[in-house]
Amino acid sequence: MAHPKTEQTLVIVKPDGIQRALIGEIMKRYERLGLKLVALKMLVPTEAMIEQHYLLDPDWKKNVGEKAIASYEKKGETPPSKDPIAVADLVVARLKKYMTSGPVIAMVWEGAHAVELVRKITGGTEPRSAGVGTIRGDFVLDSYQMADGDERAIRNLIHASGSVPEARKEIPHWFSPAEITSYRAPHEATLYDADISSILA
Repeated sequence: MAHPKTEQTLVIVKPDGIQRALIGEIMKRYERLGLKLVALKMLVPTEAMIEQHYLLDPDWKKNVGEKAIASYEKKGETPPSKDPIAVADLVVARLKKYMTSGPVIAMVWEGAHAVELVRKITGGTEPRSAGVGTIRGDFVLDSYQMADGDERAIRNLIHASGSVPEARKEIPHWFSPAEITSYRAPHEATLYDADISSILA
C-alpha cells in the first residue's frame, strides 16, 4: 500500500489569480504546509480542454445542476431551468469563457492528505462565505449574487481537486507522466521519517 505522502492533487491558478499577482502567495500557502510541488506549467487552455476537464466525472453535470437549482430556490429565486443538465450547460459555458480569458498555472502538489488539505487552505467555492485564513477568504470578495447578476462564473482564484479519485482523473488531463517529477525534498525527513533522531547527529 502506498504511503499517504505520495498522494497528489491538481491545483490551477485561474486567470484572475494571475492578473492579481497572487501566484507566489498561493504557492507559499501550500509550501508552508509541507506539500511538495512536483509539476508546474503555464498555458492558455482551450474551450475544449476546459469542457473536458469538468466532464471527466460523468455525474458532474447532474450534481452541479441540482446544487445550482437548490441554491436558487433557497434564495427564493427562480432557476434558469428546472432541468439540472440545462443549468449545468449554462455553468459550463460560463466556466469556459472564464478559464480561457487568459493564462492559467496548472500544478501538481504531493504530500500526505494533499487533496483534503489543499481544499481546506483554499477555502469554500464562494469567496464571500469562505473562512478567514483561507486563500479565497483572504483575497477575494466575489459572491454567487454578483456572479449570477453579471451572468458569469464566480471568480475564486483557484481550482483544486475535490477528492482523490477526482485528482487521479484531472492530473493526467493536464500533465503527461513525463511532466511530473519524482524527487525527495529535505523537509520530508522531518515530516515523514519514523525516526528523526538523526537531527542530533
